[in-house]
Amino acid sequence: MSGWGEQGLLLLLALLANTLSALAGGGSGLLQLPVLLFLGLAFPVALATHKIASVALGIGATLRHLRSERINWRFALFILAAGLPGVWLGTQLILQVPEAWARAALGLLTLGLGIYSWRRPALGQVADLRNTHRAGLLIGGGALFLIGMLNGSLTSGTGLFVTLWLVRWFGLDYTRAVTYTLILVGLFWNGTGAWFLAQQAPVRWDWLPALLLGSLMGGYLGAHLALKHGNRLVKRSFEVLTVLVGAKLLFDAWPLLMAGAPA
Repeated sequence: MSGWGEQGLLLLLALLANTLSALAGGGSGLLQLPVLLFLGLAFPVALATHKIASVALGIGATLRHLRSERINWRFALFILAAGLPGVWLGTQLILQVPEAWARAALGLLTLGLGIYSWRRPALGQVADLRNTHRAGLLIGGGALFLIGMLNGSLTSGTGLFVTLWLVRWFGLDYTRAVTYTLILVGLFWNGTGAWFLAQQAPVRWDWLPALLLGSLMGGYLGAHLALKHGNRLVKRSFEVLTVLVGAKLLFDAWPLLMAGAPA
């Protein structure tokens, strides 16, 4: 493939993956990371490259969502304070966790998120804020710390976890939850993870311009569609992405589990 053809493929891939991710509240790694691996990058290089590119998703989504005035900055700082230490810890643990079991467990959990949301039609359609007292914030923050660890160590679906947790525990509607996820996870959590991973693995810098541009455009477009069409479309997109991400993680984990099983 020529250099221009390669860059065009990367741009199209990033645009598609990040538009879907910005609409559903996570899951850009479902398409982006596997294609980087398919194109010949080793897993650590693909992971670091994908993480850096995914920061542009947060930038694009932020540019669109800030115009909607949906952000409570005190709550946003709480999400950052709870999650960023977990992201850092996850980047330190990534090489010590058995990849097959981690992917299988995350796949099952992600599938469960989609099924849980699908079985509750009214979930996240109307905001019903709750658990903002001290005990509720401690529990909610603890869960965000654990999700941050997954974000730092794995690649697909952790934004979806944050989205559903904000809906289920704090009572946000889907559109507002996705706003927080894309800005705080897409920009700050992923930015932190990208920084620390880039210290541990080489980055394919010549691929980043196309990936960054596609991620930026996709983040803005997906955020625009979410704000325009509202909670129903966002909820359906979330459910489709969680099922696809979960199935993909299980599919990837299966041969690794079989290779490690005793004869």
